[in-house]
Amino acid sequence: MLRTAPQASPRTEVLVTGSELIRGSRRDSNGPFLAEELTRLGLEPSSIRIVGDDQTELEPAIREGLEADLLVLSGGLGPTHDDRTVELLARAAGLEASVVPELEQEIEGVSRRIAERLGRPYAEFEEGVRKQATVPAGGRVIGIAGTAPGLVVETSGAVAVVLPGPPPELRRLWQAALADEAVRGVLARAEAPERSVLRVYGVSESAIARALAEAGGEPEGVQATICAHAGEIWVELFGEGEELAESFRSALGAAIFSEDDRPVEELVLAAESCTGGLVAARLTSVPGSSDVFRGGVVAYDNEVKHAQLGVSEETLAVHGAVSAETASAMALGARESLGVDVAVSVTGIAGPGGGTPEKPVGLVFLNTSGRGAELACELNLPGDREAVRRRATAAALHLLRELLTQIRDSSA
Repeated sequence: MLRTAPQASPRTEVLVTGSELIRGSRRDSNGPFLAEELTRLGLEPSSIRIVGDDQTELEPAIREGLEADLLVLSGGLGPTHDDRTVELLARAAGLEASVVPELEQEIEGVSRRIAERLGRPYAEFEEGVRKQATVPAGGRVIGIAGTAPGLVVETSGAVAVVLPGPPPELRRLWQAALADEAVRGVLARAEAPERSVLRVYGVSESAIARALAEAGGEPEGVQATICAHAGEIWVELFGEGEELAESFRSALGAAIFSEDDRPVEELVLAAESCTGGLVAARLTSVPGSSDVFRGGVVAYDNEVKHAQLGVSEETLAVHGAVSAETASAMALGARESLGVDVAVSVTGIAGPGGGTPEKPVGLVFLNTSGRGAELACELNLPGDREAVRRRATAAALHLLRELLTQIRDSSA
């Protein structure tokens, strides 16, 4: 990454809590989500911190976060002993905390239903219910996710937004937080940056850095972020960056495949082997994909390649499962088997084992087949198994995008 986007005012901090995050047993997705949301609103975070549940670490982190204008906290709102976010927020802010009867009643209703479903006495839940219904003085409940309430708490110098840890619940209550009067007050003092994006595939970060240098660097008032992402490169321009964007267009040409935030799978709305279904997974992650996506075949075994995709035993015997010939036969077989107009295939060696000197780990063959058109690609991808699978998936989607563009242009 070459440069971060310009910091906005008011100052904002994001604090993600959970010992499972710092121990590596679960990956954090809340921090990146909140950072993207806040930046879009003109509140680019000064920092994103992940802190465990130990109160000797968490309380000072909250206290420091309250020095900002807006502190967004996630996690630690459950009923167990190590869920301490609300208690420590109140202590750090110098606020009394007390049980809110209406909130206690609502959480009790949910907990009683859970107890009944589990066949457990409600008495086991009572202490946790009181804990989750405890709110710092002046705090407002913006909604409940399960039994965990989201809160907005105003302190002497900051507004704190407290959200649950599970990502779907956090994202739902985040929308409610944005409607809170105090949060809206902070937003009113921010200025959302002018932002444009270029998504690039098929060139290196160095090539983009060179294009930036040849354009004279960043114009005054414009900052560029250049970041590699699963084989693609995303360029974000903050400020009045149209002149710089035009320089990138001239230098990079067709390598720029998108100028908005839509992923490639949304742009292309397919049989695969090496990626284990990731191409189909990315395509079907887009709402409405069922209108055009018929299905996929995960064909690891040669017998499946032969029986389901019609790859001949001769092709497999002579060229091997990982070969351009097999990839071509798989794509054609997918079209015929699924009755579709276009299909893409992936076959390769993702590792960590299975490689040979002739066909090493990271060797991947792609093929996309359409009526009267075909594109093929051979890749030698670096990285571990997951990196190879991710990059092969991205490459397959881009090859499919290129074929669809070719078919569209030839019929225009």
